[in-house]
Amino acid sequence: MAIPHAPDAPTALPDAEGPWRDPSLSDAERVDDLMGRMTLEEKTAQLYGVWVGADGDGDGVAPHQNDMVDPVDWDSLISRGLGQLTRPFGTAPVDPATGAVALARAQREIADANRFGIPALTHEECLAGFTAWSATAYPVPLAWGATFDPDLVAGMARRIGEDMRAVGVHQGLAPVLDVVRDLRWGRVEETIGEDPYLVATLGTAYVQGLQSTGIIATLKHFAGYSASAGARNLAPVRAGARELADVILPPFEMALREGGARSVMHSYAEIDGVPAAADARLLTELLRETWGFDGTVVADYFGIGFLETLHKVAAGRGDAARLALTAGVDVELPTVRAYGDALVEAVRDGLVPEALVDRALRRVLLQKCELGLLDPDWSPLPPVLQGSDGVLRGSDGEAETLRGTVDLDPPGNRETARLVAEQSCVLLANDAGVLPLRDTARIAVVGPRADDPLAMLGCYSFPSHVGVSHPGIPLGVDIPTVLASLTDEFPGAAVRHAAGCDVDGPDTSGIAEAVRLAQDADVCVAVLGDRAGLFGRGTSGEGCDAADLSLPGVQAELLDALVATGVPVVAVLVTGRPYALGRWADRLAAVVQAFFPGEEGGPALAGVLSGRVNPSGRLPVGVPYGPGGQPWTYLQPPLGLAGGVSNLDPTPLFPFGHGLSYTTFQWEAGPPAPAELPTDGSADIGVVVRNTGDRDGAEVVQLYLHDPVAQTTRPQVRLIGYARVELAAGRAAQVRFRFHADLASFTGVAGRRIVEPGDLELRFATSSAPGDARHTMRLRLTGPERTVGHDRVLHPDTVVEPVDG
Repeated sequence: MAIPHAPDAPTALPDAEGPWRDPSLSDAERVDDLMGRMTLEEKTAQLYGVWVGADGDGDGVAPHQNDMVDPVDWDSLISRGLGQLTRPFGTAPVDPATGAVALARAQREIADANRFGIPALTHEECLAGFTAWSATAYPVPLAWGATFDPDLVAGMARRIGEDMRAVGVHQGLAPVLDVVRDLRWGRVEETIGEDPYLVATLGTAYVQGLQSTGIIATLKHFAGYSASAGARNLAPVRAGARELADVILPPFEMALREGGARSVMHSYAEIDGVPAAADARLLTELLRETWGFDGTVVADYFGIGFLETLHKVAAGRGDAARLALTAGVDVELPTVRAYGDALVEAVRDGLVPEALVDRALRRVLLQKCELGLLDPDWSPLPPVLQGSDGVLRGSDGEAETLRGTVDLDPPGNRETARLVAEQSCVLLANDAGVLPLRDTARIAVVGPRADDPLAMLGCYSFPSHVGVSHPGIPLGVDIPTVLASLTDEFPGAAVRHAAGCDVDGPDTSGIAEAVRLAQDADVCVAVLGDRAGLFGRGTSGEGCDAADLSLPGVQAELLDALVATGVPVVAVLVTGRPYALGRWADRLAAVVQAFFPGEEGGPALAGVLSGRVNPSGRLPVGVPYGPGGQPWTYLQPPLGLAGGVSNLDPTPLFPFGHGLSYTTFQWEAGPPAPAELPTDGSADIGVVVRNTGDRDGAEVVQLYLHDPVAQTTRPQVRLIGYARVELAAGRAAQVRFRFHADLASFTGVAGRRIVEPGDLELRFATSSAPGDARHTMRLRLTGPERTVGHDRVLHPDTVVEPVDG
C-alpha cells in the first residue's frame, strides 16, 4: 500500500521522542504531545484495524466479507503505525500458546516499524466465551437472560477476560445489548432477551466482569439493530422515538453509566433513513454530549464501507470516511478501507477537516495510554509468555515447543459454564409429572439435536463460527451431547437413539425408526432445535432469519409422530430462539427449553431430566402459541393485546419470566406500600418467599409496574426489578425492593422523560402474565410532573434476607 506524497509535506519529520513517553504526566498531556509529533499518515494509521487472516474467498464470518476485504501490504502499512489487530485468535484454528507467540511477534514488528514504537490494540469476539480454538464455549447471551443472575454472568465474564488478557488481547466485542423486538430475527440467540431492564442489568454485569480483568468491553449494536423491519438482518429500522428511548437505549445507558464500558460499536441499522454510522445525533449528541461517554466508538465490521456500498449515502471511500468521522466513529474495523489512503487524500483535498481526525485520534491514543501501550516499559510478551526468555527472537521450532502449554478451558471455566447452563435451563411444562425421570429402564432419545456436539453452541462459539470451515480440525473442547450425557446419567437404563430427521432438511424417512424406538421405551426424550450458523448456513444466527416460528425442517412431523405413540414424550428444545409450541399444548409429558447452553449443556440438561439439577431458569423471551404473524414481545400497550377487534390472538403459550421448579414456593406479603408517594420519592416494598417443598430450589421474584392511565400508551406491565432467591427446603427469605418514582418514568408527549403523577400498581409475580401476580400493591404518585434526565434512578436497591422459622 503506497503512501501518497504531498508536495507541501514537511521535509523534516518531528522528533519521535518526547514528554509523551513520561508516565508521570497525565494521559491527556502525553497524548497532546504525541499528536503534535505525528504526520497525517501516522494519525490516520491509528484509526483502523487490519485483519491479517481474512481473505475474499470461501465462507465469510462477517457480512459481505468477500466483497470488502482488500489485499494489505503489511510491511508498508505498519511503517505508519497501526491502530488495531483484528482477531488473531478468532480467524482460524490457532493453538493458544503458538498464537500468543505469533501475536507477540506481530506486535514487535508493528512497534519496530513505526517511528513511535506504538503497538496495536488487539480485539477479539467474546460473546459466548473467548472466540478462540480450544477456549471454553459458554452458553449464549439468551441463556444468560434465563438465569436472572447478574453475579453469575459477571463471574463468567471475568473468566473470559482473564483468558483473553493472558494471551495478549485488549478488547472484547461484547456484550450485545440489543433488545429482542421480533423473535424471527436470526440474532435472537445473541441477545439477552425481550425486556430492556433484564438486558440492561445482565449486560452491565458482563461489562463489569470483563473490564475487571483489564479488557475493554464493547457495547453493541448501537442502536436499533434488533428492531429491523420483518426481522431481516440489516433491514431498515422503523422504530419511533419512544420505542428507541424507552426500549432500545436503556441497556446502553446503564452499561455506560454503571458498567463504565469503554467502547461502543455502531450498528448496521438505518433509523428513519439515517445509518447509525453516519448519525451524529446518536454517536455524538446523545452518546457523548448527553451521556458523557469518553471512550472509543468502533465500526461494526465494514460498517463504514456500507455507507457507500449498501446504504448509498456516500459517494466513495473518502466520503464514507467523512460521514463516519463527522458522526463520531473513531476506529474502522475490521480492516483498512476508508480511513487509510482515502482519508488522507480527502483531508489533503479539503473534504475532511483534520480536526475530525485529531478528535478520533485523541480518543484512540487515550485508550492506548490507559492500557499501557504508550509506556516506555511496554513489552509485547503477554502474561502466558512472560518468563519465556527469547521467545520473540527464537525460531519457529522454539515457538512450537510451547504448543499445548496454554489451557483456555481449565476446570474452573468448565465449572462456571456448567453453572450457567444449569441455571439457564427452563422447565416450561411438567403436566404429567413425568419429570424428574425415576425408575426408567428404557429411554428412547430421538431427534436431530440429541447426538451432535454443535447442538450446544451458538453461532459466535468458535467451533460453529470458524471451526465449521476447518472440518479436519478437532473441536478443541469436550462437548458432551445430550445422548452421551443421558447415558452417563442413567447407567442402569437402556438408552437407545435415532435421529428421526435432520435439523432443516425435508427427509422424513427416519421418522419411522424413531417411532419404533419410542414405542419400545418407557419414556421418549425428543431433542429438537436449531443449528447455529452464519448468513443462511444455519437455522439460527447472524443472517439466519426465520420466515415464521415453526420448528425448522420436518421436526414438527417427527414430534407429531412421537406423541401419537402414546408413550410419554419429553420435548427438549435446544435452540437460539423460541419456537411455537401451541400445536402440542397439553400433549407433551414435559417441555424443557435450553438456549444454546454451551459445552456443559448436555450434562446440565441430563441433570434437569434426572432431577440432579432442580430447574430454576426463567424465560427471557416468551414462547409463542402459533408460528405465523405474531412475532410478539410482552411489552405491549392495550391495542397490542388480545381483543375483540381482531381474530388473531398474540398471547404467548409461555410468557416472559415463566419457569417451573421441582419444589414449591409460597409467597407472603411484605411491608405494605404507602398509599401516596411524591413524584420524587421512594419507598421499601417486598414479599416473603418460602420453599414449601422437600428439596432445595431457587425462585425468581419479579417486580412489574402497571400504569393504568398515562399521557402516552404504556405497556400493560414492564419489569422494573427482580431477585433470584436460593432457598433450602423449608426455609424462607424476605425480598425488599426500594422503589423510586423514577422507575415509573417514560417518554411523554413532549418527547421528554417524565414522572407523571397518578395511580400505579406494583405487581410481585412469577412471570409477566396477568394471572401470575402473587401480590399487588397500589400507590398514588403525588405532586408535580417531573422531568428526569440521565442521572435518574435506573433500578431498585434490592436486599434478600433470610427469615427465621
